[in-house]
Amino acid sequence: MDALLEQIQSPAHLRRLSRASLPELAMALRERLIQTVSQTGGHFSSNLGTVELTLALHYVFNTPHDRLIWDVGHQTYPHKILTGRNAQMGSIRQQGGLSGFPRREESIYDAFGTAHSSTSISAALGMAVAAQLTGNSRKAVAIIGDGALTAGMAYEALNNAGASPCDLLVVLNDNDMSISPPVGALNQYLAELMSGRFYAQAKKLGGQVLRHAPPLFALAKHIEQQTQTLIQTNTIFEKLGFTYVGPIDGHDVMGLVDALETISKAKGPQFLHVVTRKGKGYEKAEMDPVTYHGPGKFDPSVGVLPAASTKLTFTQVFGQWLCDTAAKDPRLVGITPAMREGSGMVAFSQRFPHRYFDVGIAEQHAVTFAAGLACEGLKPVVAIYSTFLQRAYDQLIHDVALQNLPVVFALDRAGLVGADGPTHAGMFDIAFVRCIPNMSVACPADENECRQLLSTAYAQDHAVTVRYPRGAGVGAAVQMDLSPLPFGQAQVVRAGEGLAILCFGSLLFEALKVAQTLNATVVNMRWAKPLDLQTLKQVAQSHDRLVTLEDGTRMGGAGSAVSEALQDMGISAQLLIMGFEDEFTEHGDPGLLMQQYGLTAVGIQKRIESHWPTAQAAPVLRRVV
Repeated sequence: MDALLEQIQSPAHLRRLSRASLPELAMALRERLIQTVSQTGGHFSSNLGTVELTLALHYVFNTPHDRLIWDVGHQTYPHKILTGRNAQMGSIRQQGGLSGFPRREESIYDAFGTAHSSTSISAALGMAVAAQLTGNSRKAVAIIGDGALTAGMAYEALNNAGASPCDLLVVLNDNDMSISPPVGALNQYLAELMSGRFYAQAKKLGGQVLRHAPPLFALAKHIEQQTQTLIQTNTIFEKLGFTYVGPIDGHDVMGLVDALETISKAKGPQFLHVVTRKGKGYEKAEMDPVTYHGPGKFDPSVGVLPAASTKLTFTQVFGQWLCDTAAKDPRLVGITPAMREGSGMVAFSQRFPHRYFDVGIAEQHAVTFAAGLACEGLKPVVAIYSTFLQRAYDQLIHDVALQNLPVVFALDRAGLVGADGPTHAGMFDIAFVRCIPNMSVACPADENECRQLLSTAYAQDHAVTVRYPRGAGVGAAVQMDLSPLPFGQAQVVRAGEGLAILCFGSLLFEALKVAQTLNATVVNMRWAKPLDLQTLKQVAQSHDRLVTLEDGTRMGGAGSAVSEALQDMGISAQLLIMGFEDEFTEHGDPGLLMQQYGLTAVGIQKRIESHWPTAQAAPVLRRVV
């Protein structure tokens, strides 16, 4: 089987194989996935579920001339293997290696970069229209999961595409999962479509028998068509203007090829409903696709073992705070856009099921839903990754801030995220939130401060974001009470001379290492908005040089806020703003990436000494002018 897979250096090689060899190739591809991901970590169960579908798509369509757009894209490891990247799979999600998602700059077969959900149909429609306008015969195919189909953007695209004469194929990869278990009326609707599979299977078996008796087969076909008309009403996709086919078995590679070849010859918008199983071929992943969604390295013969770390992660701190606060305040409601596990809300969903709302992959709806709850006197807490809040920016401004509603946004994965790369990095939230009136931004430095600042945010009568990084911090002991910290107050944690480092978030501890060498003052700012202007003024007047430090973009971030405040106060000070530059961060090990971007103690000190060669000089007092 390995020898068969090694023959495939491009989809052109795949298309030279006989159909009969495809099931064997699927087995080899699945074994390669198990071998690779167990050694590197990465998205696992979703990729095992798309092996046959990927084979069939590349077998039927003339890629890269024809365009395949993979929604979310975490299920594209088989696609990467078949498109000339098999030998590089050992580098996936590692610095300098393959991305875990499609990237246009990585391969001509990656027609569109994805990672956030529900964009594929819009992009594919754009490509289909472009082909029509330029007289090109290429096909455009969007592959989207049932989880991603819960987002409004997917329906905006379906509504547009269904009225278009363009040749577009939407493949629904229905595995009854996103990352968290499926929710909502759409999932129930797809389950009803799935209930017709018994009829489809019976039809297939009858066809196999009757093909040996052509007159009977023709009669049965006529009866089947009439019966189907009676028992199967038009699907929602047909109502939207698509020709609907399915549901069909997504692990029957021969049947997939047959269906795709037929559809590829059809005109206008087509919709193929394919049923797959996450984790297919690896029993442990089939039984527990959530645990095997994105595991680290593991022994395939043993499976994923519980993490041995004794440190609490910031996510766990949030989850415990949420449960403890909910136990004391019946007004609290928790909301997640399909990230129950990733956002640490499993325990809350079990303890407070009637106050837990998973709204699906629908960030815009999540934020406005929270606004509606807040209007009625409840206290909504929206647990959302920093990168996904970007998708609800208008709702944040128009529906929450403009009405000055008290919603707490717990922003997980703030700053650098590592292996998931630029699509998931939480670089921009300080910059895009602090410019909104009626909103505050809290930046806890450690786990205990995260719990305290969540309590502070919850006590406010306006919207507050509390941003915290992925994984564990320094291991600070977490006090289990719900005492808040003072709103908008900073803390001087080390007194020095000449140089002051103003820290926003978990980089505080790198700054303290630098301060030991440079005898610098270190301030834990805690709040990017509002700034503690009194402390800032005192520090600026008593230090010659100021450095701001944040794990977000420099442009418009917390350092920019300090610069604006100093100008407003009429204070002239030498200021160095440190954070991420005007570029997207790469994927890789977080520690190595922080070194690369100069945000470790060594890099921070080097930058300070480069900027001010006399950084250890005696202080020059500044005065208000």
